[in-house]
Amino acid sequence: MKQFEYVITDELGIHARPGGDLVKIAKGFSSTIKLECNGKSADAKRLIAVMSLGAKQGHALSVTVEGEDEESASTALSDFLKNNL
Repeated sequence: MKQFEYVITDELGIHARPGGDLVKIAKGFSSTIKLECNGKSADAKRLIAVMSLGAKQGHALSVTVEGEDEESASTALSDFLKNNL
C-alpha cells in the first residue's frame, strides 16, 4: 500500500476539468485508489465521487493506492497533482 498527502494549490480546487483528468489517470491502473478530504472519501475512478469531496485550495488530499501496480499509480497521481492542482 502506498499513501501520500497533497495540499491543493489551484485556486478553484478540484473542478471538472482536472477532476476528469484525475479519474482518467486512475482508471488506467488496476490498483484501488482512494481519495480523502474533509472527512469524506471517494473512489478516484468515479468522477462524481471525486467532485463530491469538495476539495478547495488549501485542503489536504490524502491518496491511498493499493494493488499490483501501486508504485506506478502512486507516482502518476502524485505527478498529476503537482502539475495540475
